[in-house]
Amino acid sequence: MLSTEPSTKIVPSDASLPTKFGDFRIRAFRDTDMSKEHALLYVGSDLSSTPLVRIHSECLTGDAFGSLRCDCGPQLEASMKEIQEHGRGAIVYLRQEGRGIGLYSKMQAYALQDEGLDTLDANLELGLPGDARVYDFAAKMLASIGFDDIDLMTNNPDKRQQLIDNGISIKSRVPIIVGTCEQNRSYLRTKASRMGHLLTV
Repeated sequence: MLSTEPSTKIVPSDASLPTKFGDFRIRAFRDTDMSKEHALLYVGSDLSSTPLVRIHSECLTGDAFGSLRCDCGPQLEASMKEIQEHGRGAIVYLRQEGRGIGLYSKMQAYALQDEGLDTLDANLELGLPGDARVYDFAAKMLASIGFDDIDLMTNNPDKRQQLIDNGISIKSRVPIIVGTCEQNRSYLRTKASRMGHLLTV
């Protein structure tokens, strides 16, 4: 007879994750302040090398559905590949859909973009921040595996600064420019010209 009592066994939320790019460990985290669950993919135990890290905010349309409106999916795949080749690093996958405004509002912003607004003005037209993402919990996730001195894959100076403000030492910034196409060229131009991202489009 099956027991209906909940198990008292302590099971870590950390397991192996084989992928098409190689084998990772994956660890889940609960951010009770934001009522979110985030994931950390990590690999490598060679303490002589600086970990290569990508902080990646969730993008359902790009990561899962292959959307060409952004470069998120190609960035995620390229970072997984580069971290495996590097041999030590991590991907912090944050549940901050749509630059932190959520999936529903992101689709509303898409509708406004279809009418001609750029990605920043679409958010502002909805009365929402241009970018509501925060990275304090990402710093805690990295610290949990001893990654507090890193090379950071990013084009976003604000992300870099927020990590530094939360105790992460960044030895170098590694540009990540992939997935550029005609459908997302305007999106990338807006990030570069209006949001301070270090991009040449």
